[in-house]
Amino acid sequence: MEQKDNNSGSKPNDFLANERTYLAWIRTGIGIMAFGFVVVKFSLFVKQIGLALGTTISVPSRGYSASIGIVLVVIGVLSIVLSFLQYRKTDNQLKSGTYQPSTLLTTILTGIIVLISVVLIVYLMQSVS
Repeated sequence: MEQKDNNSGSKPNDFLANERTYLAWIRTGIGIMAFGFVVVKFSLFVKQIGLALGTTISVPSRGYSASIGIVLVVIGVLSIVLSFLQYRKTDNQLKSGTYQPSTLLTTILTGIIVLISVVLIVYLMQSVS
């Protein structure tokens, strides 16, 4: 008996590549969230190092590190959610044989990361001066 192929020409490698891409986006999202956590906790770390060394290190009380860190964590979560939606969309397209490549997720995330990077550079330049 001949088995009917519902994937309209898609090969197992296509589905596996989609899954690998999804997992890469998950790692990216986790990395962004971890970086955001580090940014939030950095001032606490500096204070602890100062205590350990027996010196007083002044950390600005009105710094933006908490806000920037929280935004990074939110971006990490958002990238994971968007990557899941992209994974499901690609999976459905592969199953129906109507795959259309899209760079929207990559473009959005790149733009956001560049924007956050510029904000961090400006913040670091102000705190050094």
